[in-house]
Amino acid sequence: MRLLPAALCWLRGLIPGLSVNAPMEPGSSSAEKFYRIPKGKGPHSVGCTDLMTENAIEGSFLRLYYPSCSATDNEEAPWIPDKEYYQGLSDFLNMYRVVGERLFQYYVGSVTCPAKSNAAFKMGEKYPLLIFSHGLGAFRTIYSAICIEMASQGFVVAAVEHRDESASATYYCKKKSISEPQEESASGLEKEWIYYRKLKTGEEERCLRHKQVQQRAQECIKALNLILKINSGEEVTNMLNSDFDWNSLKDSVDTSRIAVMGHSFGGATVIESLSKEIRFRCGIALDAWMLPVGDDIYQNSVQQPLLFINSEKFQWADNILKMKKLSSNDTNKKMITIKGSVHQSFPDFTFVSGGLIGRFFKLKGEIDPNEAIDISNHASLAFLQKHLSLKKDFDQWDSLVDGIGPNVIPGTNIDLPPAEPE
Repeated sequence: MRLLPAALCWLRGLIPGLSVNAPMEPGSSSAEKFYRIPKGKGPHSVGCTDLMTENAIEGSFLRLYYPSCSATDNEEAPWIPDKEYYQGLSDFLNMYRVVGERLFQYYVGSVTCPAKSNAAFKMGEKYPLLIFSHGLGAFRTIYSAICIEMASQGFVVAAVEHRDESASATYYCKKKSISEPQEESASGLEKEWIYYRKLKTGEEERCLRHKQVQQRAQECIKALNLILKINSGEEVTNMLNSDFDWNSLKDSVDTSRIAVMGHSFGGATVIESLSKEIRFRCGIALDAWMLPVGDDIYQNSVQQPLLFINSEKFQWADNILKMKKLSSNDTNKKMITIKGSVHQSFPDFTFVSGGLIGRFFKLKGEIDPNEAIDISNHASLAFLQKHLSLKKDFDQWDSLVDGIGPNVIPGTNIDLPPAEPE
């Protein structure tokens, strides 16, 4: 089965790509053997649940990953939970929806993420909070390898699904009109879907992306406020059907230890969020796309520590120079590059594609995907320990933050023009 030519445009783009490879390698009897999102390596079991607040499009929508009770019969959560996400990805790929939906359903429809859906929250500790922002054309569920690892290491992670029309698809719930059949939903609610908005003819991309990143930052701050409300014991109405006990989160978040993290467009969102919200004590930008960041941000608007973790194959000089402009003369702002990695080494797509096709479509780099994500996660944990003042053993990876170790370098691999004399 051939990938439609129009789809190649997307795979060459800024966003995390998706391979339509066969579900198993030749000679294999099990797709799971090859296509498995890695489990968390920390001491905690991991659960996840979805939360959508009221107020329609103005509300919050997120997937929460958290330390869970280990004894549970709960099933693993689906990786892509609704067929409309396949439709959104199809639009993004310039594929007919009916074709794309069938392809995605066949190749990744059975993929789950290694977190137990609605598992009981592990009470008795105060956990630091991490807000996560997805990339362009992505959505809340496809960075589960990162979010699950952070939760397994003792973080509560809120992965926001952005409604600025930068996700391939998302939705909010609204009440059905009287004329519509009620049997489809006992709650009388229906999903109103929002799909990715492509650039209009002649539209200037920077203007659109800057407007979107403003909304994205506000959505990250809303998610922060929402989790803190729940932590304080306030009742929150979840528009989604779920038996998760949100009251179990009361007094479980360490409100003095909060960070923000994101990939690509989400990396730009990290920077905007830091500039707008001082409660974010530090940030981690994974292969950040700097185009959306406003010019005003470079004038000392980001005071908090910031770690740039870049892939070897994605970055270019102008993008790196913007990062350096933001971080110049600040020892709490770091940049490292993972050797052999590509832009798609951060989202889960790298784990659900076979080796040959994964490399062909640049979903996999020369480095093993598990090693690449381990480097990124370990550097992130070391950085978070330092700047959130955590009492953990993450400092064993401090050298990675300085770009020291196998398959990591300090700064960038990109050749930059010589600095102009001041």
